[in-house]
Amino acid sequence: MKHIINKESISSNLILGALILGLFTISYTLHSQDSQLPVKPNIVVIFADDLGYGDLSSYGHPTINTPNLDRMAYEGQKWTNFYVGAAVCTPSRAALMTGRLPVRNGLTSSKVGVFFPDSHNGIPANEITIAEQLKSAGYATGMVGKWHLGHKEEYLPTNHGFDDYYGIPYSNDMDHTGKITSMEDYFGRYTDTYEERTPEEFNVPIIRGTEVVERPAQQNTLTKRYTEEAVKWIKDHKEGPFFMYLAHSLPHVPLFVSDEFRGTSKRGLYGDVVEEIDYGVGQIMNLLEAEGLDKNTIVIFTSDNGPWLPTGISGGSAGLLREGKGTTWEGGMREPGIFWSPGTIKPKLVTGIGTTMDLFNTFSNLAGVPMPTDREMDGVDLSPVLFGNEESPRNEVFYYRGPELYAVRVGAYKVHFITEAGYKPNTRVEHDPPLLFNIEEDPSEQYDLAKKQPEEITKIMKVVKQHNSKMVKGPDLLIDRG
Repeated sequence: MKHIINKESISSNLILGALILGLFTISYTLHSQDSQLPVKPNIVVIFADDLGYGDLSSYGHPTINTPNLDRMAYEGQKWTNFYVGAAVCTPSRAALMTGRLPVRNGLTSSKVGVFFPDSHNGIPANEITIAEQLKSAGYATGMVGKWHLGHKEEYLPTNHGFDDYYGIPYSNDMDHTGKITSMEDYFGRYTDTYEERTPEEFNVPIIRGTEVVERPAQQNTLTKRYTEEAVKWIKDHKEGPFFMYLAHSLPHVPLFVSDEFRGTSKRGLYGDVVEEIDYGVGQIMNLLEAEGLDKNTIVIFTSDNGPWLPTGISGGSAGLLREGKGTTWEGGMREPGIFWSPGTIKPKLVTGIGTTMDLFNTFSNLAGVPMPTDREMDGVDLSPVLFGNEESPRNEVFYYRGPELYAVRVGAYKVHFITEAGYKPNTRVEHDPPLLFNIEEDPSEQYDLAKKQPEEITKIMKVVKQHNSKMVKGPDLLIDRG
């Protein structure tokens, strides 16, 4: 029999075969990517307070010795473009906990920077915290340290997804027993005489659950006790999965350190404090390894905002970045970001962009919990970077100060619509056209490119327009005091 070859039939079969092969390849690739992800890993977030971008030896400090954090960075991922959601404590912590810009839920203000002991409000009940999200997936949830999202019982961590809480409800310099008449007086107390401060000058409470168990907090041993509490809690919940949020109260001023670390750093008291925090990180790493938990536990280290520069030698350093806490310059909102999980997280230096808000999305994915669909979320899932070879899906950062958008980064370029010093009055400047910096080439933000590259401003303005079209700001919850 003579076979007749139909060219159209061959072509159709080739196309069909290619499609089948393509679908098989896509399916295999997706399966491979999924199989790389840890299943409901334990999660430990360690959050410092007012630590600068340049305050770790792995981020360039010449005299502060942080061997445990350096080890985390070497064995895991060191992110060099990692941001927080705001440049001061309360809104930054709100961004971390909710995965949302704090301007959306009212935890930011143009009049009051943070919650105080006489504040009436706290984190809204309808906000979904990381703890609540993970708890819905069967996680045990514990918090140790500084909360700063409301000190009244209904706002404390145990009413927002955490099973257990031990720590102080706001900053360690609050409830001051002396009289402060001006910001100059406030900063003067620490700039020149920071080593003379005593815990009794600050009547801050330590709370366990919802009950005050110590007042004033004996702050010289606070870092040590926070670490001990976190270690004990992890041991008690080692069967997992668990989420531990360890939020240190330091190196926020006033600076306190235990006797074992006093005078041990070449950087003075500030260095002593940072090195004690680093030692505690090592204690947690050692525990995870001893219990065989390290390969299914992700440890993240970062800080809430940049260094408090007006406190002088009592404050930290943003390294080569400009300015510090309270500002939307890079030094105010770019922080160390270290991710560690041996054998799971791929070791590398990551120069892509990430934020603390992205942790909500990332943890939700790892825990198998759907993202909320009834509200605008501001994070992205960093799993493809942490566990694969992908680039960061984030390309934008929005820098809010209070309820106002001061600056925006898109890719390598950043525009400043408004600039203002952290704690100096009458320094606000509105820029038209906005300032423009290439912060990959110029991370210190010294060379304005607005006249040379106006097309980059145009590109960013399109992003801003899209962002503003979805922005609904919450009512100011910080202003209600007294």
